[in-house]
Order: sequence, then structure tokens, then C-alpha cells
Amino acid sequence: MTKWVYGFGDGKAEGEQSMKNLLGGKGANLAEMSNLGLPVPPGFTVTTEVCTYYYANDRSYPPELKSQVEAALAEIGRITGKAFGDAQNPLLVSVRSGARASMPGMMDTVLNLGLNDTTVAAVAAASNNERFAWDSYRRFITMFSDVVLGVDHGHFEEILDTYKERKGYVLDTDLQAADWKTLVGQYKALVLEELGKPFPEDPHEQLWGAVGAVFASWMNARAITYRSLHAIPAEWGTAVNVQAMVFGNRGDTSATGVAFTRNPSTGEHALYGEFLINAQGEDVVAGIRTPQPISKAAALAGASNKPSMEEAMPAAFAEFVGITKVLEKHYRDMQDIEFTVEDNKLWMLQTRSGKRTAKASLRIAVEMAREGLITQEEAVGRIDPGALDQLLHPTIDPKAERIEIARGLPASPGAASGEIVFTSDEAEAGKAAGKTVILVRQETSPEDIKGMLAASGILTRLGGMTSHAAVVARGWGKPCVSGAGSIRVDIAAGTLVAGGKTYKKGDVITIDGSTGQVLAGKIAMVQPELSGEFAELMTWADGVRRMKVRTNAETPADARQARSFGAEGIGLCRTEHMFFDEGRIVAMREMILSDDEKGRRAALAKLLPMQREDFRQLFEIMSGLPVTIRLLDPPLHEFLPHSEDEVAEVAAAMGASAAKLRARAQELHEFNPMLGFRGCRLAIAFPEIAEMQARAIFEAAVEAAASTGQPVTPEIMVPLVATRAELDLVKARIDAMAQAVEKEKGVKLVYQVGTMIELPRAAIRAGEIAESAEFFSFGTNDLTQTTIGISRDDAASFLGTYVQKGIFAIDPFVSIDQEGVGALVEIGVERGRKQRANLKLGICGEHGGDPASIAFCERTGLDYVSCSPFRVPIARLAAAQAALEAKK
Repeated sequence: MTKWVYGFGDGKAEGEQSMKNLLGGKGANLAEMSNLGLPVPPGFTVTTEVCTYYYANDRSYPPELKSQVEAALAEIGRITGKAFGDAQNPLLVSVRSGARASMPGMMDTVLNLGLNDTTVAAVAAASNNERFAWDSYRRFITMFSDVVLGVDHGHFEEILDTYKERKGYVLDTDLQAADWKTLVGQYKALVLEELGKPFPEDPHEQLWGAVGAVFASWMNARAITYRSLHAIPAEWGTAVNVQAMVFGNRGDTSATGVAFTRNPSTGEHALYGEFLINAQGEDVVAGIRTPQPISKAAALAGASNKPSMEEAMPAAFAEFVGITKVLEKHYRDMQDIEFTVEDNKLWMLQTRSGKRTAKASLRIAVEMAREGLITQEEAVGRIDPGALDQLLHPTIDPKAERIEIARGLPASPGAASGEIVFTSDEAEAGKAAGKTVILVRQETSPEDIKGMLAASGILTRLGGMTSHAAVVARGWGKPCVSGAGSIRVDIAAGTLVAGGKTYKKGDVITIDGSTGQVLAGKIAMVQPELSGEFAELMTWADGVRRMKVRTNAETPADARQARSFGAEGIGLCRTEHMFFDEGRIVAMREMILSDDEKGRRAALAKLLPMQREDFRQLFEIMSGLPVTIRLLDPPLHEFLPHSEDEVAEVAAAMGASAAKLRARAQELHEFNPMLGFRGCRLAIAFPEIAEMQARAIFEAAVEAAASTGQPVTPEIMVPLVATRAELDLVKARIDAMAQAVEKEKGVKLVYQVGTMIELPRAAIRAGEIAESAEFFSFGTNDLTQTTIGISRDDAASFLGTYVQKGIFAIDPFVSIDQEGVGALVEIGVERGRKQRANLKLGICGEHGGDPASIAFCERTGLDYVSCSPFRVPIARLAAAQAALEAKK
């Protein structure tokens, strides 16, 4: 018989840490903590395989499940001395989701399950605390009605707010037992009115309703969005964890909290967290009340006027600190822990590897390696390369004037300026319109996830450092200020009141997630510097990395930026990008629109010194590192004059009539420019273009070698080659120009000529092309277009649908299509190196900065990847991880 349920508690468990795929992350860790002998409320896990069965069998359960659940409930009762559904001594449980990958706040939870009009009296009598019992009951009705019955949570909040206003109450803690009794009656009346049937009293009906709701929440909109963003497969499913309730809302000797064993924002090796006395877990993360700090040190640093857990509950705090050390040493990683104190007794509800910022991730990995907890190679493998983006964005210029209008908690580091928006829809619309926006909310909830993604920063009035907004923002590297209690947010009116001034939608503010400041207007930013732990980790990464990492750059600024990030040369200099400058485009248009060689050579003579100076600067900045220069490859439509003023300007420069130029432009018009007169086709039809560029490259190489004292070996790349014959024709012109410059300058030039493999035919005929080419660079942007038959400029309208429907696992322009485009790359590598064993191989499309594509390049045997400057650190780390993976 298939085992669908795994129990835990009382110092033992049927599962353990390695069973995450079956038990989910939460279930596996609850089992592991039980096996470690830690104080874990007993419970059981319904496996992820039940979720798979549930969706494969029309949302039904395996026939053996009910009996296994009943047996597990009986075991919890044996351990606790209570019975589920018993009128005198009832066992109450929580029902929580638990996927194998952490998805905070995305799926549903129900607490206090098992309460009804009978058991609430038993709980009140057993606890000698009637207020606690009825508070728990109203929480259960609210949560169960929202999650299981589909009665919106907001209806209950409206009833509560109205009641508190009528009674003159401010906080929920002001309400007494009689108040909660009254509200429970109103809540149940609401359910009856909304559904036409009463709130369920049978605990077993409640339990199966909650289990079904958790499985159903695996396919809710916010969970689907989160999985899509984090590449979590839908077929993984979720487990369900049913656990004996422990109560943090039993009075002043009870509390609940969330803590990290190290600071998830900075990585500091210090306990970091929050707790609330007389509360349940939802109160901490939902921002309903502003939490208190865990430690005295945190209270002092935050200037909190409320006692820390260390001060209010010293014995429980001391035990908790000891357990955090055990867990971090056992899991060998920073832990995110949920706990409850019930009548001064500490209970551990969850542990998992904590989400953290890139800055914290680096510091934690490096310090753990220094401490001997993990190896240097493990430290390299711990960092998500994509997360380094968080370190590569602007922060507020320390010299800039700051007009502070409010201050909250520094929930997620970094800074952002933008127009105020108040809803997720407004945030998405603003981003779609090309605006930078700051999402301002009372507090965020999982329903806000799309707006949070669209926003550049998030500001909330409520919530703490572990609130939904804070956790999600840190995971995405977005700046966030939470708990800015002095501001007033009116969503309906579209206003933010801060610092005595009213701000409306569209007004610009700046938030600093590192300090918690909210500032008026747009503030100057500065670029980050990568040093300290980053430099140390990168040194370890470079020590295991096989592939080189170059950059795509054609301006001195980009080249310098890339060098500062550790680029080992230029893998793609797109020479056509050098001519969009206002001072150059006229000469470029003259060259394109000339209808004879004489006119083209006259225009090229103007461009030659510009190109030579461009190349000289790049060679000098790279100081002996390789520089690959792609010959002119412009889709001509990008350079043709369009307006009458532009036509007139070029006509004046050429001494020709505007009418003649318009006619010439019409001759050059193409229906499909990306597959038209570009690349090597230009150099073959007009060899003088390749000659000018080759001369500029060689003369610049001579000058740069003299100025730097470093040898310069240009790599000249011929684009869009489909045949060896094309390459040979262009290469002959390049070689001839090299000989001419050698003779004129009295030097011996060292250079290489290669090609960009960006057409399927070139990959298939790579062996033949390698007879002439000294290197290949795979241009996977165009290779993807020409292989799949998709224009990347027009694909946005349907590629998202393709990904959603599983046709593509991911956008093939973001991560290389390994089965299709990748197969052509593999063919090109194999056939090219068979012909020329020392053939240098690289990739220079946008895929050169994508970690999954870099791993493919490592497996395929490429020598280097090339990417945009700000992706260089990501590529260095990803290449190191790929090399480590290849060694396994």
C-alpha cells in the first residue's frame, strides 16, 4: 500500500531532510527538527504525490488517504493527550502548504482548525482564558471562510473596523472576550448570508476542506505567477502539513515570531528577527501590528521603545538562541525560523534556508567558508549568479541633498526614484508606458505580486522587516521601505500624505531601502563598487573557472565599466553602433546613399579617423586583452534618413538633390531588413567598406601598442557568413589592407580573422568555413531568429503564451534553446574543431550573460562567453559554477 502520510513529533519522525521532493521543504524540515530532538509540535505531512494524484484524478484523493490521516491524527492525540473533535479536550490543528521550493505567502494556510461552538468553550475552560479562546475562534472563522469557503477576508475586516470604531477601540488587543463573542456571531451571520448555509461545525469537514483548499491553492493565480517568475515546475505539487496548534495569543506569557540566524539584508552574523506578544503568526507577517525586535542589540539599533524578546522572555530567548545555532550548524546555511512561545514554552514551527539579498548572500557564503562551515567551492556554488544584479544598480549619491518626508524600516537595500502609484494595475500600466514607478500601499499582500514586480521600489505604511513586502522585495533585489507609520495612504483618493504635504499619483519620490528614508523628488544616484566579500568570492570563482569572460562593448565607457567588473577582453564590438552619434550619422548616411564607389570612398574617408580613434581607445583600455571587432553589420533601414529634414541634411553634405536621395533610399528599401543587405553582403558588394574598417583597426592597433607597451592582436569578425566563399572574399581584402599598413608603418601586424556563426547553414558547414576562419563566435541572437523563424522584435505578442503553454520552457531569446539552437552550436563546434583543432570558440549573443546558457557553453567546450558589461560578474560566477558542475 502506498504511504501517503508521514508523521513527526515527540523526538522522532518518519521522514527526514533529504525527502524534500516527497514531503516538501516545510515537511522535510519539520521531520528533521523532530529527529534532532527539538521542541516541534507533533503533526503529519500529506505528501506531494497526493497533490499530483489530486490533479490527475479530477480533484479526488487516493482511497487509502482517509484512514492514514485518521491514524496520524490519533497519534498526535496520543502525544498531546487530546482528541480531534472531542467536546471536552479538543485537539486543534494548523493546516499549511509546503512545496519543495519555498513560496512565501503564495499558498493558503488555516490556523486554529477544530474550533466550533462547543470546542471553543472547552478551550476557554482548559486555558482559563475566555478571551484567548474566542480570539482564536474569530481568527479561524475569518481564515477558513476566506481560504476554504471563498468569503473575502475584507468583509470580516469591515465588520471588525466598524465594531472597533463604534466601541472606541484602537487595537485588536483592546477587545475582550465578550467583544469577540459578538463578532463571532456577526462573522457567522455573514457566512450564512454569503453562502446560504452555515459555517461548518464538524472538525472533520473543516479538516478536509482545508486540505483541499491547500491543494487548490497550488493553482491559484498568485502561485502560478510566482512559479513562473522563479521557474518552479507545476508538476512538483505541494505537500500539506497538519500540526497540533500551539498558541502565541494566550496572553502576556505567549508570543510568536520570525527570525533569521544572520541578517538577510546585510549578511551580518547576528540574530535578526521580530516577535509579538499575545499574537499569532499572521500578525507578524501581515503587518497588522508593528512587531518588536528579538534582541536588545536590535532594539537599541532601531531605537525601539518596546521590550525585545531577550528582555521580555529571557528564558525562552536563551533557549531559542541555542536552537538557532544548532540549526545553522546542522543545515550549514543561514536559517529562516518561525516559532511560538505558549505560556513560556518555546515551540519551533519551521526552519528553512532563508531568502537573502545578493549582498547578504555573498557575505554569508564568504564568512561561512572562513569559519570552516562550508568550503570555498561550496561558497561559490551558493550564490545565484542572477542575484548579483542586485549589487549592480545605483544607490543614492551621498553628496545629494535629501529632503526626508518620512522614515520607515530598511526592509530591502538599494534606492529608487519614481512616480507614485497606488495599485498593482497602475504599476503595471506605468511600467508598460516606460515610466519608473514606486508602489505605495498600506501593506502588500500576495495579490500585489505583479505590481511589485513592475515597480522599481515599494513603500508600505504597515509591516515589519519580515512582512510580505520586505521578503518579496529582498528576493527580487528591489528597494523597499516598510512600516513607515507616519505616512497616510488613501488608495481611493490616490493620495499619500507625508511630511505635512500631500502627494498624488504621478508625483515623484525616492526611497532608500538601506536607511528606511522616504525622500521628496528625484535624487541623484551613484554606481556601486564591487569589493570586499564580492572580490574574495570572485577570486575563488576565477580560480575554478575554465571559460574566459569577455564583454560586448563599443564605447570607452562600456569598456571601462566591463574591465572594472573583471572582463577579460571584448568579445563583440558592434561597429555600426559607433555611428548613431549625431556627429557621425550624416557621414554614415552619405556612404550608404552614395550610388557609386567614388561617393562611398569620400564618405568613408570622413569615417576613417573616427573609427581609428574608437578602436585605439578600446585597445588601450583593454591593454593587451583580446578585442573582437565585427565588421559593419547594419540593417540599412536603421540608418536611412526618414524625415525631410534628415534628407535635406544629407543632401547638403553630399552636394546632391533631395529628390535624388529619396529615390536612392527607395531603392535600398527592404521588406525584411534583418535578412537583407547586411553583414558580409555589404563588404562583398562594397569592399571599400571592409577596407576602411580594416585600415582603421590596424592603424589603431599600431598606435595602441606603442602607447601601452602591450601587444595588440585584433580579432576581426566577418558577420552573417553562410559560405566559405563569402569569408574568403572579405578576408582577402582584410589581408591586403594589413600588408599595406605594415608597409606604411614599418611594423609586423599580428591579427586573426574569423566569423560569426549566426545562420544555420554556417553551423552545418562549419568544417568548411573553419578552413579559412581562425575563430568562431556564435551570434545566438540571430541564430535563434533564423533557426526558429521568430523575429525577436515582434515575438513579445506570442512568446509569453508559448511559455505559459509549455511550448518553450523559457523565452529562447533569454536562455538558449538547447535542443534546437544549441544543437546547431554543438554541430558548429564539432565540425569546426575537427577541421582546425585550435579553433577559438565563443558566444556573443545576449545568452552570454544567462547562467543556464553559460552552463551549456561549458558543456559544449567553448573558450569564452561575451556579454553586456553589467552581466560580466554574473557570467564569471556562472562559468565557475558550470566548471564545478562539470567536475562532478
